[in-house]
Amino acid sequence: MAFSRESALDVAKVLSESLPYIQRFAGKTLVIKYGGNAMTDETLQAGFARDIVLMKAIGINPIVVHGGGPQIGDMLTKLNIESKFINGMRVTDTATMDVVEMVLGGQVNKEIVNLICEAGGKAIGITGKDSRFIKAKKLFVKHQAEGMATPEQVDIGHVGEVASIDTSFLKLFESSDLIPVIAPIGVDDQGNSYNINADLVAGKVAEAVGAEKLMLLTNISGVQDKQGNVLTGLSTAQVDALIADGTIYGGMLPKISCALSAVNAGVTSAHIIDGRVPHATLLEIFTDTGVGTLISNTKTTE
Repeated sequence: MAFSRESALDVAKVLSESLPYIQRFAGKTLVIKYGGNAMTDETLQAGFARDIVLMKAIGINPIVVHGGGPQIGDMLTKLNIESKFINGMRVTDTATMDVVEMVLGGQVNKEIVNLICEAGGKAIGITGKDSRFIKAKKLFVKHQAEGMATPEQVDIGHVGEVASIDTSFLKLFESSDLIPVIAPIGVDDQGNSYNINADLVAGKVAEAVGAEKLMLLTNISGVQDKQGNVLTGLSTAQVDALIADGTIYGGMLPKISCALSAVNAGVTSAHIIDGRVPHATLLEIFTDTGVGTLISNTKTTE
């Protein structure tokens, strides 16, 4: 691809200005939850893969955790297995869990691994069942049907939450050139498999390995105030206040809870990123403005 002199100078300027960030984050671990439009748009897919390969090439240790809800739904439809939800959570019986493992641990996971390899990197696809590094426990959902005086706890099958993360397994990848790509499936002490929310897995992995950053790719521009303006840098205290006054609500709450938990557990910063923006992860790491919302435990942001 030919560059004009002006374009070449712009590229050189960007590369030069990224040096302090490269020096700052070299040797650090970043956990990136990959999902949304970035996972379904071919151009965004290719850009994401190149971003991850670049991170590894300059000495950053990326760990990718991916979702796959729409792909699971499509496969269940093809197999004529009805999808049932309670409080937004998919009821996962044994047959559905078999499909979840096939889609997440097989189809989706290997597609991401292949994208990274095509971009020149070396990736390895794993689930929490490999070396049993994600221990899970059953998640019960509180549900209050019409006419019930109090909510009841509902067993929704093979849906879990993280009980523990074996960091020794993940540490093996830091000293290698392999990029781990994790499907959010955990296992209990009896060997039962559980589907776990990918944001939750990413947050718990970030906490366990002491990541420098947790990055959650979404289909929105970030946390917004009541006027619709994106809030680009927040302390945990400010986030708590935004939840209390109702600014943050609904579907954003689970992501924010993951981010808060990670930061409170020692992750330096968490980022809610607009995955619809090409090269969103690089923009968030190597620019001051970024493309989303940064949450940290400090009073001033990066």
